Amino acid sequence: MGIVSKGAKCDVAGCNNDGARSLNTKKVEGAGLNVSSSSKKTVLCKDHYKDWKKETKDDRALERARYDKF
Repeated sequence: MGIVSKGAKCDVAGCNNDGARSLNTKKVEGAGLNVSSSSKKTVLCKDHYKDWKKETKDDRALERARYDKF
């Protein structure tokens, strides 16, 4: 069982929604979200995960391009 399926709450400061995804804390902080967790993994609710995806869209596209074969 993962941390989200155990009923973890969102780790963003001021949010008490149920968690939907868990991500690396450094990646979440790099996107500008204020995280109240000091652990390796951060739990995000659906709304904050959507915000994280929007903020990191360009970075993730560049990362995928590195692995595309010609």
